[in-house]
Amino acid sequence: QVQLVESGGGLVQPGGSLRLSCAASGSIFSIYAMAWYRQAPGKQRELVASITTGGSTNYADSVKGRFTISRDNAKNTVYLQMNSLKPEDTAVYYCNAHISTIAPMKSYWGQGTQVTVSS
Repeated sequence: QVQLVESGGGLVQPGGSLRLSCAASGSIFSIYAMAWYRQAPGKQRELVASITTGGSTNYADSVKGRFTISRDNAKNTVYLQMNSLKPEDTAVYYCNAHISTIAPMKSYWGQGTQVTVSS
């Protein structure tokens, strides 16, 4: 059984910063790509940022230069540092990871953490 547990969401004023964390636990053999997605009310879930095992990153155009994704492979944890936050960043943020256990690799999701940017 694999679990992804997110933390770090909350309410922040425009221009502020938040750091999200997502820790994977369970009977893990290997963790491959990890990513953050978000879903705003009435909108589809979208990719925010992703990172490979080797550290290569990819960002949505809307967050480039403001958000930074990183990972600590020793801790099975992925982070999302969010700076210069805007009201349009308000959404539920979900962690995603491709993980192999005794079973072949599959995609796992966290439960989501709310980020609200408002004055």
